[in-house]
Amino acid sequence: MARSLLPLSMMNEFAQRHPFITDLLVFIAGALLTLAFAPFGFWPLAILLPVVLLWSWEGATPRRAALRGGLFGLGLFGFGIYWIFISLHDYGNAPAPFAALATGIVVLFMTLYPAVVGGLLTRWGPSPGPLRWLLVFPALWTLLDWVRSWFLTGFPWLALGYSQTDSPLGQLAPYAGVFGVGWAVLFSAGLLWMLVNPGHWQARLSGLGVLAILWLGAGALGKIDWVEPAGTPLRVAIVQGNIAQDQKWQPSVLDETLARYVQLSLPEHGRSDVILWPETAIPIFYEDVRPFIGALAGRAQQDKVDYVTGLPTGSWETSVFHNSVASIGATLNFYHKRRLLPFGEYLPLRGFFLFFRDWVTIPMADFTPGDRDQPLLRAGGQPVGVSICFEAVFGSEIRRALPEATWLINVSNDAWFKDSTAPHQHLQIARMRALEVGRYMTRATNTGVSVILDERGRIVVQGKQFQPDVIRGQVQPLRGLTPYACWGDAPSVVLMIVLLVIGRLLARREQAKA
Repeated sequence: MARSLLPLSMMNEFAQRHPFITDLLVFIAGALLTLAFAPFGFWPLAILLPVVLLWSWEGATPRRAALRGGLFGLGLFGFGIYWIFISLHDYGNAPAPFAALATGIVVLFMTLYPAVVGGLLTRWGPSPGPLRWLLVFPALWTLLDWVRSWFLTGFPWLALGYSQTDSPLGQLAPYAGVFGVGWAVLFSAGLLWMLVNPGHWQARLSGLGVLAILWLGAGALGKIDWVEPAGTPLRVAIVQGNIAQDQKWQPSVLDETLARYVQLSLPEHGRSDVILWPETAIPIFYEDVRPFIGALAGRAQQDKVDYVTGLPTGSWETSVFHNSVASIGATLNFYHKRRLLPFGEYLPLRGFFLFFRDWVTIPMADFTPGDRDQPLLRAGGQPVGVSICFEAVFGSEIRRALPEATWLINVSNDAWFKDSTAPHQHLQIARMRALEVGRYMTRATNTGVSVILDERGRIVVQGKQFQPDVIRGQVQPLRGLTPYACWGDAPSVVLMIVLLVIGRLLARREQAKA
């Protein structure tokens, strides 16, 4: 056994003797972690690479541990959300230095979360051992992932659970949501680190057994059906207009834009129950396009089809504007986006950040959030839960439509990010939402990726990016509630807090004995 532990002792000695090289390795591990997410999908990396972070924290001071946590986060978010620069510079017309600075500030802010984990874990947590690796570390990281889902409006992008949409651990999502899945990822990482650390062979065997139970149990839980059909399948056509972002809001191309969507949609009359257009597919206020909407509604009623499309609504008289989705068919109804994108759809702390408008030009950047409680839209004769772009990042927003909603619609305009990783990450997030609540989801985007997802987050049909396309498929309306749909994130958050309290009490007892 001593021979098997020699490499580990050498690794620990290396970390102590070469702190700066260790810092670099931690940064590289964080950067490689982006490969666990879409579009790459190397999900085992989400379990293996946090082990590097745990190794770097062994024997480190709280300050050094916080630094290494920050470096890990710098690699993850620096390579994971770089596309913010594209939105600001290429389409927001921000000068490159300002766009780079703004992107860097967001990235640095996100690095604070893993830095806090490292600092707190080494200062107030248990000493290195199973108590730290299995109890405190996964709970603390998971709790902070949840905090960043709502703090300062929330930005839970690249939460570790999202990487597992295609892994056995992803099957825990209907029970514990994305944060529960993230905890399972980090618990697995802690078990792996425990397995390579010095200890009795029986302890290692127990750790291996726990790891097997976790993974096999997750797979078994994934076979349970929490939902059942609520009517016959709907025939759905998703129209992807592929309107260039730098042309989308130009008045001179409005007629061409509307004509393209109509031209692609009319052949679907008679063979589709619902025709879905993306976010702001109609790039003009409803009040200014009433005749077009009226004509479209008349044709839809005649051919017994429902249109669902994104468009802005509001009044210049009241100066209240919404990013909205309209259901056009037997009736005309609207959903107004509740969770707005900061800096993109509204300006937080307006007095402080007003200078932002001097550097970045974003059309339709002064929306008002819709009411928290809005009646569900109906499409294809079924109640549907609608989310617009950024709202799909929040499981709490999707849950609002349940249990009434029998299927889900998400509309977005990911043209803001060109051919970056952002559209694929966004799709992976939408897949997690469908898996959490057990509902089919149709996702319409301007330039892709447009898809139909089943109730387990699997892609049923997918369109191609950056070309006009019509994606056809069937959606099965469903009823019933998954445990997550019933309880949301509350059980996971409470559990994480309990685990941290237990960990802190045991750490104090451990320190008292020492």
